[in-house]
Parts: sequence; structure tokens; C-alpha cells
Amino acid sequence: MSEASFIKGLYLVATPIGNLGDISARAVSVLAVADTIACEDTRNTKKLLSLLGVFNKNLIAYHEHNADKMRPHILKRLRNNEVVALVSDAGTPLVSDPGYRLVQDCINQNIYVTAVPGASAVLTALQLSGLPCHRFLFEGFLPSKTVARKKELTLLADIPATLIFYESPQRLEETLRDMTLILGDRKAAVVREITKKFEQTVRGTFTELLDNYKQNGFPKGEIVIVVSPAEQKNFSSDDIRQLLKDALKTMSVKEATAIVSQKTEKSKKTIYQMALEIKNGI
Repeated sequence: MSEASFIKGLYLVATPIGNLGDISARAVSVLAVADTIACEDTRNTKKLLSLLGVFNKNLIAYHEHNADKMRPHILKRLRNNEVVALVSDAGTPLVSDPGYRLVQDCINQNIYVTAVPGASAVLTALQLSGLPCHRFLFEGFLPSKTVARKKELTLLADIPATLIFYESPQRLEETLRDMTLILGDRKAAVVREITKKFEQTVRGTFTELLDNYKQNGFPKGEIVIVVSPAEQKNFSSDDIRQLLKDALKTMSVKEATAIVSQKTEKSKKTIYQMALEIKNGI
């Protein structure tokens, strides 16, 4: 496909997460005609392009450490009617990278933006987990410090959706232990090295996963943890009143009503009345 057939603008191009065969023909075409390719690490992208038979491309490093500085340069190229491809080191751009800010600026400046879909570690891990897929939340990497990690998990504990996390092999054991403590012994899956030679999915409760790794050793490589949703609880009136009492210690009646109504799936009108009664000592 010739360069003339491409609309000038920003192309969000997914790249393989392991298996080179997962890149689409359309993605290769875009990379071949792009005037500029913005990427996390120019060395990694240059290697990928060489494997694809694409050479002599103008590569610009664009990552979380230089995004504010480089974004104006990329936007200038786009305003000059270049075809600019944005790629990550692996997978779909904008997932755990600063690309969304570039997209926002393009939208605000009426610059054409489109996506070239492809591999995604998040969605592939969800598929392999065997856990519910109809509603899920991708959290990315949890904090590396124990206290902050537990606090973040506490905020996620009651969400009725499958939870997806990235994690380093060095922190996998402590993260699984914190998940057991905060989330309860839920079903989960640890998926590693997706689409690569040593791809592996281990499924079970947190306790079963920890026992398995204690016997067989903790895995290396790139890891995605998929966790089953919180079980929906039937809240009694006493449960709701206690939740409201706790919430009203630090929140207004309106704020407490919104939080407790969402958590219990009860009507705001009913919850608001109960909150007023508690506030007035009834």
C-alpha cells in the first residue's frame, strides 16, 4: 500500500508481545510508510523493524520520562502532515504508557487519530485465566511498597469485576500473600511469558498458587495476575447501618449515601434516609 493512500495523522500500532507472527499485515504497512515512529525504546523498535524488513525509519523515543518534552515535537510533525506511528515495546500502545496524552492533544487540535489493533497481554491473560470476562478492571502494576499495595488492594476489594494486574517476578510471592490477606482466598490465574516459548498459565486459589510455587519455584519472565471478582453480598439493614456509621465519620451524608448505595446496590433514597437518621441520632 502506498504512502499516498494513508491519511496523515497518528496511528496507534500494536506490536507483538512475544510471537512475531502476531503482528498484522496492516501494522507492517503503517510502519513501512510512516514518516516517524514514536516508541518507548528505539533499540527495541529498530530490532523489531529489522525483523519485519522495514529499514531507514526516523525513530523518536517517547516514554514516561521524556513525554512532556517530546510531545510538542511529535505534534509539530503531525501538523506538518506526517504519518506518525506510535508503538510500545510490546503490545498495544496507551496501556501503561503516556500515549493517551498525545492522543488527547491530537483530538484537541483536530489531528487524525486511528488505531491498528493487535496483541494485548491484558486481554490474552483474561482469555487464558478461565475467569469471568464480561466485566473486568485493569489496574496495571500495584505499588511496590507493602503498605501502599495493601491500601490499593483494599480499594479494589469490593469491585464486582475480574481484576487484572501486571507484576514483576521478584514481587509475585509478596503480592499473592497480600492479595490473600486483603481480597480473601479467591480464584486467580498467573499467566507468564504470553505467546512466547515458555508461556504458562497456573490457575487456582491464592493459597493453591502459593503452594504450587513453593514446591516448584516462583516463575520468571513477564507476569499478569488475573483475579476473580468479589462475591456479591446480601446486606442486611444492620450491615448497611454499620457501613453508614463508618462512612459518616469522615464523609458528609451525601457522600456516605453515594458510597454505601454503590457498595450495597440499594436505592440512594433509602440509604439517604437511613444516613439522616444516623446523623440525627435516631
